[in-house]
Amino acid sequence: MTLNFRLTATLCVALSLCALLAVPGNFPGLGGEARLTLAVFALATAAWIGTPVDDTYIALGAGLALTATGVISSDTLFGTLGDSTVWLLICAFVLAAAVTRTGLAGRAAAFLVSGARSVRQLVHLTTAALVVTAFAVPATSGRAALALPVFLALAKVLADRKRLVVMLALLFPTVILLSAVATLIGAGAHLITVSVLWEATGDRIGFTEWLLLGLPLAIVSSHLAAEAVLLTTTRRADRRGPVRITVEDIQHHSEQPVTGPWTPAESRCALLLATVVVLWCAEPLHRVPPAVVALIGAIVASSPALGTVRLKEALKTVPWSMLLFMAATMAMGVALSDSGAAKWLVAGLPSAVTPLVFLTAVVVISTAAHLVLQSRSARSSVLVPLVVAAAVGAGVNPVAAALASTAAAGFCHTLPASAKPVALFADLPGTPTYTPRDLLRLSAVLAPLTAALVVLFAVAVWPLLGVPLGRP
Repeated sequence: MTLNFRLTATLCVALSLCALLAVPGNFPGLGGEARLTLAVFALATAAWIGTPVDDTYIALGAGLALTATGVISSDTLFGTLGDSTVWLLICAFVLAAAVTRTGLAGRAAAFLVSGARSVRQLVHLTTAALVVTAFAVPATSGRAALALPVFLALAKVLADRKRLVVMLALLFPTVILLSAVATLIGAGAHLITVSVLWEATGDRIGFTEWLLLGLPLAIVSSHLAAEAVLLTTTRRADRRGPVRITVEDIQHHSEQPVTGPWTPAESRCALLLATVVVLWCAEPLHRVPPAVVALIGAIVASSPALGTVRLKEALKTVPWSMLLFMAATMAMGVALSDSGAAKWLVAGLPSAVTPLVFLTAVVVISTAAHLVLQSRSARSSVLVPLVVAAAVGAGVNPVAAALASTAAAGFCHTLPASAKPVALFADLPGTPTYTPRDLLRLSAVLAPLTAALVVLFAVAVWPLLGVPLGRP
């Protein structure tokens, strides 16, 4: 196989760093375990960036290397699979399978979208519907798959207005990616961030805390992004014409009923989902961990009497590869922290940097990181341990810094390959969709807008919600 330039460059950098780390006289103050950790981390990052090898395979190999060399114990490596955040995500996917089976999502989308009378109303009602799906379906790729039939139905109804169809094709993945920050289960990267914070600082962010901090940012960023999509992909004449989409139009392109009386299965599933979300939000009152609440919900959702999906079928929808990736990268984060490698990496940073400058640098780097690392979870695995360690040295609250980095990393719209939802909506046979040029035009507006919004929330909004920028 011919090595391309990107692969050659990344491997050369990684191998050069490993060679420097292998010389005992280099980097005084860096212990043996820290050297091994940095070498494994460099090789894994290079493989993520420059090779087509599966991300999970690379992460598992890195975790195995760290275990075999004694940097972390086997209990640490395998124990990450039993982490409560992993169980939370498994059970959330079972609940999502139950919701998908009943067709509740299509009914809710038809209810919202059919109320649109103008292009701008259609855009913002669609945005609101997509934000809500963050509570029902974990992971952005799952939400994209759930929303795709709704988009195809809208595309058929608006087939004579091609620019509007292209705009909606770009709107769906954009809002799905930016609204993921609304909930803890919105992306696997969030669970990695929570795990790194817990291991490094002892601070644990629960479902309620994440919801309080992330939902306002998700709502504001999604609707601002919707305006950006509308203005960059349509002309004034496209936006001026009226829109008339009926429930019958949606039903014509949907396999499941989106109107009429609710079935018993739909009613049970809606009640169960509402109960689970309420219990998640009320965690400070009843003290039941979110993972336990999710497990109860998953058991009820798949029970023979009350459930709407069989457990065996629901478990097939769980992205086990992503869970293994998360577990392995959590172990890598533990190695970075415990070996002292993370502290050594950030020890040379200027101590005179103000919290605002530090935060801005973190957000800018995290926003641009998708150009190098396509996997959102991989970006958090690389950045968050370093951000947390650097924040402590810079006098910045590590919780605020980690949240800002994770939220900014949600921007990944520059190229079709930058995120799975973007790639999914970029290639739809028989349906007009966006081009790479459309993506670049949107990114030129949305990247600085997203970065500025994250900085604004970290500086002005999150301190009001109990997360100050400076160390408490």
